[in-house]
Amino acid sequence: MAALGWLTPRRRSATARSVLAGEASAEAARKSSQEVEETSAPGQEPEFPVLGDDKAAAFFDLDNTVMQGASLFHFGRGLYKRKFFETRDLARFAWQQAWFRLAGIEDPEHMQEARDSALSIVQGHRVSELMSIGEEIYDEYMAERIWPGTRALAQAHLDAGQKVWLVTAAPVEIAGVIARRLGLTGALGTVAESVDGVYTGKLVGEPLHGPAKAEAVRALASAEGLDLNRCAAYSDSHNDIPMLSLVGHPYAINPDAKLRRHARNLDWRLRDYRTGRKAAKVGIPAAAGVGAVAGGTAAAIALHRRRR
Repeated sequence: MAALGWLTPRRRSATARSVLAGEASAEAARKSSQEVEETSAPGQEPEFPVLGDDKAAAFFDLDNTVMQGASLFHFGRGLYKRKFFETRDLARFAWQQAWFRLAGIEDPEHMQEARDSALSIVQGHRVSELMSIGEEIYDEYMAERIWPGTRALAQAHLDAGQKVWLVTAAPVEIAGVIARRLGLTGALGTVAESVDGVYTGKLVGEPLHGPAKAEAVRALASAEGLDLNRCAAYSDSHNDIPMLSLVGHPYAINPDAKLRRHARNLDWRLRDYRTGRKAAKVGIPAAAGVGAVAGGTAAAIALHRRRR
């Protein structure tokens, strides 16, 4: 997707389905959120984040910003382990994950395939069942993949008395599990349609991606009485430029090439917690990350060979 740096609060690129997806995600997130007590610090201007500013909040993308790799892939691994689908489906997930880790970008075609696969897999299952399984999968595959640096940034907002939300294309139920386990306020995510607590295999609107993320943040900020100019947003992808452009404090975290250029042009803050030369600058052991990439690629190749 092309960078959408031209998006402003007065001019939106979102389709009607993006707006519906954003509003549905914001409503789902608010239902699961916990109220945060107000603390005040009158008469001074502390460093960002501002202590006790109840008109500010922070919004964090998930994949490759908070967590290494794609959360949907890790969730797929857990479902495969529980016999939700066959090896050939896992092989496709593995190739998509390997591409995401090596290329560092979101491929629209891969995302579409992953979305369609996930919807077909969960159709007919109860929402409560998937949430319970999500708790187990977090412990099995996700907990060890949280970036410590990004987690510290989120904690700084929490320590300042601000709400912190995940904003992701992952299913809102799974995003909610991750947010809760990290001690965050809640999550904005893709809303899958359910009737009487059972998934229908359809979405409400569209995946929470690109412009839809911006719509979700806008809707939540309006409902929560937030001042977006005092809020912060964090992401690795140029696809999230619409969301980053909404707030007064945008951060590029582990940025792809397009976001890095955009951030430098606009003097946005950058943080990079990845491996190799970049990791050396922030004190993260490079070998561990390189091994994870190699391991993921080897697994994808092995699964591909088993299919042949």
